Amino acid sequence: MRDVNRTPAPHRRSFLKYTGALGAAAALSSSLSACSSGPESTNDTGGSGGGQNATLTAVIGYGNDGSWDPTQTASAFCMAANNHIYEGLLDTDPISREPYAALATQVPADLTGTSWKFTLRAGATFHDGKPVTADDVVFVFDRILDPKTQTLAKGFFASWLKEVRKIDAQNVELVLKFPFPEGVSRLTLAKIMPKHVFSRPGAWDDAIKGKAIGSGPYRQTAHHPKSNTTFEAFAAYNGPRRPAFKKMNWLTIVDAAPRVAKISGASAGAQIADNVPYANIARLREGGMTVQGGAGMNNLFLMFNTRHKPFDDVRVRQALRYAIDTGKMVQVALKGHGKPSSSFLNEANPSYRPAKTVYAYDPEKAKKLLKEAGVKGLEIEILSVNVSWIVDCLPTVKASWDAIGVRTTLAPQETTAVFTKMDQKQDYQVVAAASNPNQFGLDADLIMHYNYGPQNLWMGYARWAGDPVARQLFKDMDRATQEPDADKKKAMIQDYIDVVAEQAVLYPVVHNELMTAWNPRRLAGIRPQPYPGINLLQAKWV
Repeated sequence: MRDVNRTPAPHRRSFLKYTGALGAAAALSSSLSACSSGPESTNDTGGSGGGQNATLTAVIGYGNDGSWDPTQTASAFCMAANNHIYEGLLDTDPISREPYAALATQVPADLTGTSWKFTLRAGATFHDGKPVTADDVVFVFDRILDPKTQTLAKGFFASWLKEVRKIDAQNVELVLKFPFPEGVSRLTLAKIMPKHVFSRPGAWDDAIKGKAIGSGPYRQTAHHPKSNTTFEAFAAYNGPRRPAFKKMNWLTIVDAAPRVAKISGASAGAQIADNVPYANIARLREGGMTVQGGAGMNNLFLMFNTRHKPFDDVRVRQALRYAIDTGKMVQVALKGHGKPSSSFLNEANPSYRPAKTVYAYDPEKAKKLLKEAGVKGLEIEILSVNVSWIVDCLPTVKASWDAIGVRTTLAPQETTAVFTKMDQKQDYQVVAAASNPNQFGLDADLIMHYNYGPQNLWMGYARWAGDPVARQLFKDMDRATQEPDADKKKAMIQDYIDVVAEQAVLYPVVHNELMTAWNPRRLAGIRPQPYPGINLLQAKWV
């Protein structure tokens, strides 16, 4: 994103790391071991006795072996953990997404200008005891804005943020390219990291593998990829959201059955779990667990390879959309916990309106469009990630496409395998996967640029960025980013989402609800998120 709001194409090998799709296979460096207190048992639950000093045990339904580098990661586990370890100048409430002062002492009163000044919290220190200074803030933003360094965070800042200046040891100034009030909520995506640690040779590789030293309420004490990560309350923390748990142990259990088993029964080994399967909700509630959902941008999307005929024809892409019985998918696969997509954005997004093209179930229209495109005898293999709820939805897609004469084969695979094939530019027809840009925020401009842009990796996978319609779309997106009037900007975003809907290159099929379960006899202050992971910064023992 070197010009206006253009999402960068990170190095191909690093993409799978920052998305969390590629595990950090290498062992952690000796420097990480040195900063950890050593392994803790993955069975350390604190569930029986221990009172306020018990260890909180959480079960996360996503891997902890993605990148932990805050400037790079989109891993659900790692982003959730980093929100407890690190702070931004400002952070945002996990539900309302309203910004609040974190390392900075206050939110700027005037967001209409091109200069925001921040004073750092007095006495703020990193987990190694060193003070947080303006040099650390400048260090992080310089990395994000460096045109020679491709990070995921660059796509959230480089379009509107010109530079970050040190005023003195406790004060910094953010200089904007143009007024951009939405940027204030994005500051939580720039976690402040210690320059004295991460400016060392090889330190960014250590960050990817799991080294985490921040100024937040919890410090990382041990990290075991594919197993668990442990935390301890940071005694010197003097910020706004104090740690309530002396220790935490987050287990990574991707498979649904053992994840549910870990929080079930009188001898449950954990007090909270995310990504709860819909089929288990009733049983967990009967066992005394609270199970609540958060509805947001979480979605099953289909992405077409537009260089693999006949998917270069918009009529074919539309036909396959109209053919899907999304109502059946919501009722059968999602057990009612979702809605057919009527826009790229979910209905609760502040910028939502129904797109001009809504893919209501219409198999006759689908067959008509295929006929108009001159397509018959089409055979499709759907390359899919093996996320449990996605796998549950796929039979509806197959049955729907089979019903219009499209012979369909399902090929669910490990997420790593799916994205490695695309990363290697292997041929494919259609990819089905899950996405939730809400982990970055509710800002529609951010959400759309995460998925669409001339140098965007997703557009590279879809082989669509060079299409004339795409080139005009990207120009329209750039103009919307710079529009100062909020209402006009919203209308411009809605208009270009109409183009995205019509083209159906990468587009949601359904938006679904994410379920979190917890023991109300042990925990209070839990709020289920509409995006993967958990946030325990306002939770406490009962």
